[in-house]
Amino acid sequence: MANRVPGLGVLALCILGACARGGAGSTQIAAVGQPAPPWTEPSLPGPTLSLTSLRGKAVYLNLFASWCDPCNEEAPAISALQRDYAAKGLQVVGVDILENAHKAGEFRQKHGLIYPVVVDSGTVRDQYRVNGLPVHVFIGRDGIVKRIVVGEMSPLEMRHSVERLLQ
Repeated sequence: MANRVPGLGVLALCILGACARGGAGSTQIAAVGQPAPPWTEPSLPGPTLSLTSLRGKAVYLNLFASWCDPCNEEAPAISALQRDYAAKGLQVVGVDILENAHKAGEFRQKHGLIYPVVVDSGTVRDQYRVNGLPVHVFIGRDGIVKRIVVGEMSPLEMRHSVERLLQ
């Protein structure tokens, strides 16, 4: 036991857990540098939206919930990014996590969002292993995940991330 590495047991459990999730029929997990996992979800204004339909655009996924204070604070700045960069090929998509279409619609109306909002069935939450909100995902025109940020971002940091995405 003198050569025992601290935390090795925990590491082994994490690896086993990751392998267990990777079996046939499991959810594809998003990772920077990899293709963004596909999804199709109900959307507002409707009826559905798929990530595949956005291929060729730079995509900014904003995972949020109406009860999340930072999500509410960030919404106007994110909507401004859609307005300012749409002509350059940006598509912002809000992804309402753990709520229903009514709550998502209220959030969209409250903040005057000009981008679509999808109501997550749990697929997107699982793909991005959401354990806190907000989550910001930046996907290149080629469908590759370029950046994932968990937690609040300043409007300036969001803008810089979008500008890098559009280069």
